[in-house]
Amino acid sequence: MSEFVFLYRGGERGRSPEQWQQSMQKWSAWMKQLTEKGHIQHPGHPLERSGKLVKGKQKAVTDGPFAEAKDVVGGYTLVEARDLEHAVEISKGCPIFEVDGAVEVRPVMKLSA
Repeated sequence: MSEFVFLYRGGERGRSPEQWQQSMQKWSAWMKQLTEKGHIQHPGHPLERSGKLVKGKQKAVTDGPFAEAKDVVGGYTLVEARDLEHAVEISKGCPIFEVDGAVEVRPVMKLSA
């Protein structure tokens, strides 16, 4: 088994409180299902929309992140799967697709000591 990070992008802007509540119930059910199947290594957390960007050799600090709303990473989860294809299949159950969002599936690189 290998570790993968799911990065959740877009899909949650302009929703009513009722729609937000329904969405959270779907997310909870999906995460519970993945946990019961042994795929969740760390449930992760939603990310705030604010932050800072530190960049370059001068380590310049600017407000950010600045990206199109559809490209902003809204949260993450660390999952375990057989391989990349399996991780992609697991991601397809994510509720973010119902609101035209995206899941970026990235393998976690193993570093040797």
